[in-house]
Amino acid sequence: MRRAPWLPSLSRMTGMDARGTELKTELKKELDASLQARRELGEEYESALVDSFLEKVDRRIDEAVERRVRRQLAEQQTATVRQSRSPGTANSWGERFGFGITSLVLALPLSGIGGSVGGLPGLIVVWLGIVGINVAQAVRD
Repeated sequence: MRRAPWLPSLSRMTGMDARGTELKTELKKELDASLQARRELGEEYESALVDSFLEKVDRRIDEAVERRVRRQLAEQQTATVRQSRSPGTANSWGERFGFGITSLVLALPLSGIGGSVGGLPGLIVVWLGIVGINVAQAVRD
């Protein structure tokens, strides 16, 4: 069947790609029905048939755009939530400062226990552990 010269292609009107083949098929059937009705009714009904078909196409385009906008908004919201939950953003200066103060406060009793039980080797083990924990925290940031 030949396409009417006043009607642009469906793919150009709807912006469809391979994913929209079902919609293109449905619109093509509606176009065929409109052209058949025009043949049966005559040229005096041509503008009404064209307007009716274009309204259907406009509705389909609006629905497709609305779906795309909703999908993009959902993707943006998901990305925002993921960024806010990432561990790198939770480490503020206050958290690092608090960790450092806590490790120094705990270092005093641990040094006393390590020094009294193990002597100098015990004291060295305690401080290596404290330094190791602080280095691991700093690397994580």
